[in-house]
Amino acid sequence: MGRAALLTAAVGLVLALAACGVLGTAPPSTTAETSPAASPASESTTPSGWQTFTTSDGLAFDYPPDWTARDPGDALGGASVDVTNAAGKPMAHLRTNIVTGAECSEQYPYRVFDSQAVQALARPGAADRTVPRYVFESRGDGTGPIQTQTTTAAYGITMMPEESGSLACPMFLMFLWPPSGALFGSAYNPANNLTPGEASLPYLEKAKLYAGTPEYREIRTMITSLRPAKTAG
Repeated sequence: MGRAALLTAAVGLVLALAACGVLGTAPPSTTAETSPAASPASESTTPSGWQTFTTSDGLAFDYPPDWTARDPGDALGGASVDVTNAAGKPMAHLRTNIVTGAECSEQYPYRVFDSQAVQALARPGAADRTVPRYVFESRGDGTGPIQTQTTTAAYGITMMPEESGSLACPMFLMFLWPPSGALFGSAYNPANNLTPGEASLPYLEKAKLYAGTPEYREIRTMITSLRPAKTAG
C-alpha cells in the first residue's frame, strides 16, 4: 500500500483532507459561535512510568504504560506509528516524510477546544508566531450525533497561526520536519474516544465533553511531549 493510501486509511477523514487543504462542502455563509479555550503554553510534564518511543528519523514522544506504540515499517521511508490504548482503540497516529501544503479556498464555522504551543518543535530562529501548536478543534456546525464530511473535529500539531473571527480555513494538522513534513494526531471519533454523555448528543458537544476527560488529557500529554530525539555524542 502506498503512503497516500496508508495516510487516508489510518489517519482518517480529517487529517487526510487536511493534507489536501479541503474539508468538504460546508457553506461558508453559515456561521457558528466560536469557543476558544486555550491552555497555557507551558511545557508538558511526563507522568512517572510512561514509556518513550523514538522513531528512526529522530523524533521521540512519551505514552502511557498500558498503551501501545507500533511502527511496522514502511518501504517508502519515514515513521508510521500507530498508538492504541489498553482496549486496542486508536488514539493517535504519527507520520513523517509526508508532503505538506495548505490551501484556503473556503472558510468554515469552527471551534477551538484546546490549544498549546509545542516549544520543542520550534525551528531555530523562528518567531513566536511560527512555533507549532497542539490543537483540538473542529470545522462545521452540524447538529447530528456523528462526524460528517462537513462537521468534524480532530486533535494534533499544526504550524498554522491561530484563527480569528467567526470562520476559519480548513484544518491543517501538519508541521515541518525533515525532509518534508509530519503529523501527529487523529480525528475525534466517539466510537474510539471514550466520551461521557448520551450517544444522541450532537457530535460537537461530545467533542467539547471529551476535552475534559482523563483519556483526552493523556492524549494531549503524549502529543505535546513530541520532540527531537537526543543523539549520542
